[in-house]
Amino acid sequence: MLKPLRILLSAAGLLLSLLVVQRALAQDAAPLPPYFTATSPDAEKPLWPDATGANAGYWVTPSAPPGDGDPAQMTPAGLYDRIVHNMYSINIVWTLLAGFLVMFMQAGFAMVETGLCRAKNSAHTIAMNMMIYPLGCIAFWAYGFAIGWGNWWNGPVPPGWYPSLGPGLALLNSGLGIGADPAAAGVFTYPLIGTTGFFLSGFDDASVLVFFFFMMVFMDTTATIPTGTMCERWSWKNFCLYGLWVALPYCLYANWVWGGGWLAKAGLNWGLGHGAVDFAGSGVVHAMGGVIGLAGAMIIGPRIGKYAKDGRPLPIPAHNVPMVVIGTFILAFGWFGFNPGSTLSGTDLRIGAVVVNTLLAGTAAALASMMTLFARGMKPDPSMMCNGMLAGLVAITAPCAFVDSWAAVVIGAIAGVVVVLSVFFWDRRGIDDPVGAISVHGVNGLWGVIALGLFANGKYGAGWNGVVRQEYVDAFGFDGVRGLFYGDASQLGAQILSAVVVAVFGFAMAWVWFKLSDLITPLRVPAEIEIEGLDLPEMGAAGYPNFTVTSEQHG
Repeated sequence: MLKPLRILLSAAGLLLSLLVVQRALAQDAAPLPPYFTATSPDAEKPLWPDATGANAGYWVTPSAPPGDGDPAQMTPAGLYDRIVHNMYSINIVWTLLAGFLVMFMQAGFAMVETGLCRAKNSAHTIAMNMMIYPLGCIAFWAYGFAIGWGNWWNGPVPPGWYPSLGPGLALLNSGLGIGADPAAAGVFTYPLIGTTGFFLSGFDDASVLVFFFFMMVFMDTTATIPTGTMCERWSWKNFCLYGLWVALPYCLYANWVWGGGWLAKAGLNWGLGHGAVDFAGSGVVHAMGGVIGLAGAMIIGPRIGKYAKDGRPLPIPAHNVPMVVIGTFILAFGWFGFNPGSTLSGTDLRIGAVVVNTLLAGTAAALASMMTLFARGMKPDPSMMCNGMLAGLVAITAPCAFVDSWAAVVIGAIAGVVVVLSVFFWDRRGIDDPVGAISVHGVNGLWGVIALGLFANGKYGAGWNGVVRQEYVDAFGFDGVRGLFYGDASQLGAQILSAVVVAVFGFAMAWVWFKLSDLITPLRVPAEIEIEGLDLPEMGAAGYPNFTVTSEQHG
């Protein structure tokens, strides 16, 4: 009784300390730029959100000016204000709807993972998928959002452009890094971490709150991936500690790629294309979850009965394949919020290409996985075909906005082959992954990051991560994100760097965490509980949470 109480008090103390740190950092945060307050040092040159002040324009107020409702009386400035205000509203609603779809994906993960495990562990597995949502959400609210996006400011848009969700994102303007710019507080050559937004303290702006919600449901996808890899032997208390920790590695790497961090600036600093580009998270979301799951699977060990005495892997059949198929379709449906929603803009005309590329990659991968099974002399296993579809969706998530439809088919088809080969590869090496999450999310997440560096066609992403190269503008009319096959080998270099970082950093962080947490509370359930099944000993009987059955009684 005392040990859980000590853990609870320690967690409360940590949250209180973070809140104190947040308030201290807020006092030292850089002042808001003039354009955010709708004032300008030079009244004749109102500023756009451009640190250089090179572009002039009309600043958008929260709503249309009073008395400007008569079309005959409307000024150009008022008309502009009303149009852009409506665009912000559309973008916010679009982002919220897409976030709701991503949130619904949790039901798909729960069904896929629960269906692939054994019936005696089904309540435990689906409960992990349910509880990772509140555990991860609290961690993201307390510290994750601040670390990942506390210095996000204007996002990845080109210099002089408004962020799609509105000017409120300028509140995210404090961080830590290397090579501080003495002329611009909070600006670093190599940004490492954000420091604004702990507990969302002081944030009431709609732009920030919508953005927080959207990024939280993305993090939850990463958090739930290892529950499939480590299911059927992961102890509940250790899992709960993991749920409060997982926001740390996720948000650090997310800051480096999505939060304007040092990987995003690899283009500006080292001439590597547009820096690390990951449109919707093949690396940030899926590869991170996959490598965390790999570390956990290696440390927790295989399930009892998975391997024969001579080391041969033995089949452990799934208990509900129809549930797996239905869960896969729920995930595929939610992916149309995952990828298109990452435009953060309902007015972005690239949404159509993102939707079609997502569709094609998933379907091509499912077909390719089936053909791979046939080529190996095997039958078309439904669970493997489901994993094939999910692998294609994972792989297209990073490049979906930057490639042609034919490339989406190729990327998906390769993912469908890779996932089958990868599942057998890890199985032969003693890595027990009941749902194939390492192969679906980890391996194909890395493939998706690299595929962008190969197939990006240069039609989209002009000015991405602040990179505008005159030689590309002269040659192609503008400088979009362009891969090796379209003339920019340096972008492939940025993608390989990003893939290596997520694999090494994510694995190392997870390895240390699982070893440490095992000292706090055991990582794995005792053998007798694993043999009996985790549902009753770990979770209690439905409706009778304090009722358990011993092995002798179960007899």
